[in-house]
Amino acid sequence: MSTGRPTALLLNAGHALDHLFLLIFATAVGAIAAEWGMVWQDLMPYTAGAFVMFGLGSLPAGRLGDLWGRRAMMVVFFLGMGISGLLIASTSGPWSLAAALTLMGVFASIYHPVGIPMIVQGSRNPGFTIGVNGLFGNLGIAVAAILTGFLVKGFGWRAAFAVPGGLALLCALMFALIVPRETEPPARRPKKSVDLPRALMARVLAVMTLAAISSSLIFNFTTNGNGQLLTERLRGLIDDPATLGVLLALVYTIASLAQLVVGKLIDRYPLKWVYLPIVAAQAPLFLLAAPAGGWPLYATVLAFMVFVFGAIPFVDAMIVQYVDDRMRSRVAGMRLTVSFGVSSLAVYVLGPTVKAAGFETLLTVMAGIAAFTTLCVALLPGRIPSHAPAPLTAAPAAPR
Repeated sequence: MSTGRPTALLLNAGHALDHLFLLIFATAVGAIAAEWGMVWQDLMPYTAGAFVMFGLGSLPAGRLGDLWGRRAMMVVFFLGMGISGLLIASTSGPWSLAAALTLMGVFASIYHPVGIPMIVQGSRNPGFTIGVNGLFGNLGIAVAAILTGFLVKGFGWRAAFAVPGGLALLCALMFALIVPRETEPPARRPKKSVDLPRALMARVLAVMTLAAISSSLIFNFTTNGNGQLLTERLRGLIDDPATLGVLLALVYTIASLAQLVVGKLIDRYPLKWVYLPIVAAQAPLFLLAAPAGGWPLYATVLAFMVFVFGAIPFVDAMIVQYVDDRMRSRVAGMRLTVSFGVSSLAVYVLGPTVKAAGFETLLTVMAGIAAFTTLCVALLPGRIPSHAPAPLTAAPAAPR
């Protein structure tokens, strides 16, 4: 039985909210810093705790999702995000802000290891399902850019956290009322065989982990840095923060559509041959952006974000293809703990790096990271052995 439409809609909305919350600070940091008499580069490291917990919290969240239940964990997710948003809006200094952001990271860590396995269970076209879910997640990033810009301009930065907090609490209520209860947690459902040679599985897991780390670094550097990059490089052309928010939202909205195309492709072709050209295109685009300014810079940002967002579905697709549904949340949690735990370093060093060396150096470093990801993906098997399950064919979920 596939996930019902109301459940799928709420799960997709959850992905949007998850990314929206994580990017509000990156858009509002300039306004917060101005109110507290700081520069944004010095305030940026205070959000590192949110991203550290976004990674570390994925491990227990994935375990609870499989052993306790995914529906219950999603209710906790929505409630926690709502409460965290209201707490952040009430902070009065950098350290209380850091504590509230870190708490938000704990609850934000629930979505990916729980919500994505929940939405693909029983899906006949899981690649496309992941693509649609990724589209919603990245639209959350786009909404963060535009909504935060307008709320900061009209009502102050605190409203930028309080309004999404209220939306998350509303979603918690709707999820509890609408989504059917699970008859049993995923770990107790009948096992569906996913058997691959041990050496091949080890190779896939190694590639999955390394690619997840490097792609998460790029994702965090870009989504947390693009707002300030456009502010710096478009200065004199566009200075209004709300207009800059709209321009950034446009980038994210257009780039998000790449995931629909990628989702269709990975339902039809081997992952490697779809994934490889997408990650290979990132490095030269970062190098082009490094010295650029004005509208050429904006066009290049749009181009590299198409490929950054286009790469997002692949690790989740690998988990669906190679891991049985009974333990997908735990495997997703383990890989997220490693990848997001390491990539949280990107958020911590973003401000100091830009302050010391500038965006040109940062973009050059990202080009090197993208080249490393390309080498990792090249190690994936071209095709699954004939005795293994067909690409991305998901087993029906137990009735709920």
